[in-house]
Amino acid sequence: MSTEPVSAPTGDANENTPAPAGFRHFHDQLNDLKQRLFTMSERAEAAVELAVSALRKRDASLAEMVLRGDAEIDDLELEVEQLAISLLALQQPMARDLRFLVSVIKISSDLERVGDHAVNIAQSARRLSEMRSDLPTQPQLDDMATRARRMLSQGLDAFVRADGALGRAVCQADDAVDALNGAVFRVLLTHMMEDPRTITPAIEFLLVSRNLERVADLATNIAEDAVFLAEGTQIKHHAEHRAGRV
Repeated sequence: MSTEPVSAPTGDANENTPAPAGFRHFHDQLNDLKQRLFTMSERAEAAVELAVSALRKRDASLAEMVLRGDAEIDDLELEVEQLAISLLALQQPMARDLRFLVSVIKISSDLERVGDHAVNIAQSARRLSEMRSDLPTQPQLDDMATRARRMLSQGLDAFVRADGALGRAVCQADDAVDALNGAVFRVLLTHMMEDPRTITPAIEFLLVSRNLERVADLATNIAEDAVFLAEGTQIKHHAEHRAGRV
């Protein structure tokens, strides 16, 4: 994820005209909000990566690190939400700034849920480490995790840069994760049918696959908010098509 400074969504004033002090303060607060959102996204991505590593290595200690780190993501959600609500109440923003703040509240909730899915994966990793099963970790799970983390990173980049094209590309990337989820299901179902001893560990891998698919769905939510911010167009639930705009 890019961490270089990003301009706030406000900025219709003539660039040769000094901005009023109140506007500059609001601008600074928006940038602070963006940085907190970046931090939250980085923590959520790292939690998913660590959880999948715990799964691959069957390492209970790595899984415990994910569980302990979830409280930080929860705290960041509260910070982001409180700051966004404060700016809504005190600044009474209009147009894009209003869309930005409303979307930030939704995105912080999505990122918190990503952290919860990382916890779920870590719990499966811990249980698998206790089983000592010979059923190998499906390679599709690593691919799903890589794609889901990339979607998270690009989705947030699209949002803070108000890049509708990138947001739409992230939404399209979800199809590949869904296909991998289906592939994992078919492979594990075959294992369970051939050897009943694999049923319990296979169920854990199915849970992991489902959680990774949900992470990609949450990244898609963020990307849809990016399109809404950039274009003022709602694309959730194929709203564009129903409205006859595409």
